[in-house]
Amino acid sequence: MMIETANTSAPYTHSAASVQKTMTTVILALVPATAFNLYLFGWPAVFLFGVTVLACVGMEALALTIGGRRLLPTLGDGSAVLTGWLLAMTLPPWAPWWTGVLGAVFAILLGKHVFGGLGQNLFNPAMVARVGLLVSFPVALTSWVGPHPLFWTGTPGFQDALNITFGGQIPDGFSAATALGFVKTELSRGIPVSQSMGHLPDLMDMGLGLRAGSLGETSLVLILAGGLFLMWKKVITWHIPTAMLGTLFVVATLGHLGNPERFADGTFHLMSGAAFLGAFFIATDYVTSPVSKSGQIVFGCGVGLLTWVIRSFAGYPEGVAFAILLMNSLTPIIDQYTRPRRFGRTRRGEPLAPQGEK
Repeated sequence: MMIETANTSAPYTHSAASVQKTMTTVILALVPATAFNLYLFGWPAVFLFGVTVLACVGMEALALTIGGRRLLPTLGDGSAVLTGWLLAMTLPPWAPWWTGVLGAVFAILLGKHVFGGLGQNLFNPAMVARVGLLVSFPVALTSWVGPHPLFWTGTPGFQDALNITFGGQIPDGFSAATALGFVKTELSRGIPVSQSMGHLPDLMDMGLGLRAGSLGETSLVLILAGGLFLMWKKVITWHIPTAMLGTLFVVATLGHLGNPERFADGTFHLMSGAAFLGAFFIATDYVTSPVSKSGQIVFGCGVGLLTWVIRSFAGYPEGVAFAILLMNSLTPIIDQYTRPRRFGRTRRGEPLAPQGEK
């Protein structure tokens, strides 16, 4: 009697998590903040959001076709949708349509498939696109508007929004500056930080999103709620968000205490820009962040420190995207020095000596 056996390798247990499930959970966490901000910035934001997400899905399909790979199930795993979603949340809400399409090229083709596709990219694709667009087209990427909610009197209607998104013209009187941009501009004119901050919305309005900025820079309350939801679902852990936001707050506070006329305080840095979006939804990307918990803390601290340095000393008001990309490049090194010791081996990978031997 012959017994047939199947040659399989351990382990035999599998997690219930999958790429599609993870991407779907992250998207669900983004829905409240996205919906509120689309309402807050009106039809132009809705059009740009749709164009950006569809363009990323289209670029994903193009890359898979060129590579001779099947469109499904890869196209349906939600990774391209999430990349487009995050990219749209970093763009000015009334930016022209081509920024979403070109951003999709940067994100999907250059930031993802050049490295081999999902799971092999060194840099976060959405941040590659954000920085690529900002460096190449600084005017289009820094043309901000204040909130103009849907259906309110004096806000662009459907036809006017089409002209804004696909015609590329923001009407006179609609332009505004972000909080970070306003403070940096005023500082360059010799106006102290404390004086310029007196002209900004109060912390309540900044937390609710009643100010100029991208979809991911406003409504911090809903962004935070989405991040806590991801923690509750165990999609992310506290290590990177806490390390990033904590470091940003501490170094900004120290800078402010040392020279209050030159540096804004820690609360302002947390409430302005894309700090919360970056901490919970971008820096925590599985592929481009360290594996170990200690490595994630180092990574988060680095992002927080670099964000403050770029905001305070570089030419750009916002530094989250640059900081994340810089730390992405250091992830392999961080993993090298913070990886846990394998059972029975030293941290260098050498076998442990038997007990009693030196």
